[in-house]
Amino acid sequence: TEATEDVSSNMAAPAMKHNKHNKHSSNAPSHPDRTDSRNSQSPSQGGNLTEDVDALQKEIGGDLKSLKKVSGLLEHLTLENKQLEEQVLTVSSSVPLRVSAALSTAEESRLKLESLLEKERLLSNTLQQHLQGAQVWADSIGQVLGQLDTLERHMKYLQCLARIEELSPDTVPLAVHLTPDTDPLSPKTLSRPEQSQTPPLSLPIQIMLLPLSKRFRYHFTGNRQTNNLSKPEWYLTQVLIWMGNSSNFMDEKIQPILDRAGAKVNARVELCRGLLTLVQEKLSQDAPRLLYDDALFCHLVDEVLQFEKELRSTHSYPRAYPGILHILLEETVLQKWLSVERKMAVEKVDAMLSAEGAWSSQYKDITDMDELKAPDCAETFMTLLLVITERYRALPCPRAQLSFLALQKELVDDFRIRLTQVMKEESRQPLSPRYCAILNAANYISTVLSDWGDNVFFLQLQQAAVSDGEEILGPLGAMETGRLASLEGSLFEALLALLERLRGDMLGRLLDAVMRDVKEKAQPYCKDRWISLPSQSDQATMSLSSSACPMMLCLRDHLLQLQQMLCLPLFQMFWQGLAERLDSFIYEDLILYNHFNEGGAAQLQYDMTRNLFPLFGHYCKRPENFFKHVKEACIILTLKVGPALLFCDVLKQSEEDEGILNHQQPSAESALNELGVYKLAPSDVQILLNLRSAWLNQS
Repeated sequence: TEATEDVSSNMAAPAMKHNKHNKHSSNAPSHPDRTDSRNSQSPSQGGNLTEDVDALQKEIGGDLKSLKKVSGLLEHLTLENKQLEEQVLTVSSSVPLRVSAALSTAEESRLKLESLLEKERLLSNTLQQHLQGAQVWADSIGQVLGQLDTLERHMKYLQCLARIEELSPDTVPLAVHLTPDTDPLSPKTLSRPEQSQTPPLSLPIQIMLLPLSKRFRYHFTGNRQTNNLSKPEWYLTQVLIWMGNSSNFMDEKIQPILDRAGAKVNARVELCRGLLTLVQEKLSQDAPRLLYDDALFCHLVDEVLQFEKELRSTHSYPRAYPGILHILLEETVLQKWLSVERKMAVEKVDAMLSAEGAWSSQYKDITDMDELKAPDCAETFMTLLLVITERYRALPCPRAQLSFLALQKELVDDFRIRLTQVMKEESRQPLSPRYCAILNAANYISTVLSDWGDNVFFLQLQQAAVSDGEEILGPLGAMETGRLASLEGSLFEALLALLERLRGDMLGRLLDAVMRDVKEKAQPYCKDRWISLPSQSDQATMSLSSSACPMMLCLRDHLLQLQQMLCLPLFQMFWQGLAERLDSFIYEDLILYNHFNEGGAAQLQYDMTRNLFPLFGHYCKRPENFFKHVKEACIILTLKVGPALLFCDVLKQSEEDEGILNHQQPSAESALNELGVYKLAPSDVQILLNLRSAWLNQS
């Protein structure tokens, strides 16, 4: 028992230590301070010894046989103790490594800070030296900026003076006396309406223009040979050359500077504006001096128009900015321009009408290009009007454009009168080539004017005429104004009506001439013995009546001839009008004038359906539709006796029941429609039935 107690007492300490570690190891943190404090605890601090002994006794108990478990328990506790010692050594060894890393990082930061401080010191010294060296330049630039401020104030002062002059037209332009002749933007160079629409040129652009302004005035003013009134193209071309040569420099060098400064201007456009002031000043001086020389004035206008076209297209000068055309719109210059246009146009019309080939088409041998068969005089005249349109199309003032439009309408009406005069001279031979050429000319002019009425440019002029064109186009009635405003009518409507009247009159004369010839050739045919012709069953084959041959040949020849001489639209109007007149002629002068037996009715139907109608079949698919009277009369005349008698009963009953509604009895109109008769009235059908000899014998 004593031995047992000794062993138990010897094992109590490891067991207590084991339990102590087991009690605190699961929740003990890995912090080295807390581990050391735990390992250094006294038995009284680490736990209750009695509890550890109780635990050991509970594991072994009082049974001596359980002592064999002590060796295994001792090995287990020894292993755990070793593991705990290793953990303590690992934790205690990691603390110096972390501290070393922190110290290393702090040392690196200190070195970087010293390096940055050194760099800052060097940069500060360099900056101070640079500021000391740039102070001289800053002082010099300050003086220049002060001068620029002074110049800007002077410019604003001059602009105020220019504005005062605009508002006071009776005062002498004071700014003219105040502006260093070399100033490219002198207030006198622009007309007042145009000057107020555009902002002033920037000062740098004005400075750049000074040498060009000197060169321009040196060469194109005074007694220089280059200052020639007959050669306006010299200074106009020179300005265009300067614009072209400077465009790349302005785009690549000057424009970036303006963009960086926040200036909302286009450098190239600004240079063009400045150069245009030189041209405007020169043109405003030269134009009044050429008012009494038509040739030089016309040359000036052509060169100005060409310059304006080049300026807007090649140099992309904005439409919103004025060019030089407004100088031509001064009242005296504009009236001179209109009078010269009128004079030259009349002279050209006289020349073209008296030319040898005036009434022949230059495209007569080219089928694809000769659809309208316009004679040379008409085509040249419309080309003349088109050239006038192209000249005044670019004018910036709608009222001036309407003035030229009024001139064009005057010229068209004058040409129509000339066509009427020539037509009356040729009216004795309406089938002559010249007469047809006059008709083609009237149709060609009418067609072109109709196309112009739908053109956007003339539609815009039409709106301008409605709002502000009464002084130029004359007083317009309320109905005409409404039609123009709603675009139902056109500016050429009155002219088109007159041309249509001329065309209709000439076409009517042409039809009269053809019908006279046809009626003359048709007399034997109309007087043929239709009541005594052999029946169809008595003839081996049907053939055209011999008395109809002259009429058919006459029709064929006239159709072929006029198809060659008239344009397609006119020829269509002609053959349709001819078919309508033939239909009435044959129905009234042949059918209603004669009586027909069965053979005569069959022969008439054969002559019409197999010979007359096919003559017009070359120009349409169903020519019989243009001969409704003749076609339906042949249907009635060729009815069999039985159906004819039944139809007579229907007509008679229809007359008796007139005014009484009878749904059971078919109406005369419906009965005629079943036979294919729509044009003739029942009374006309009754007359035709009375012309049948077989029906007369039956009745």
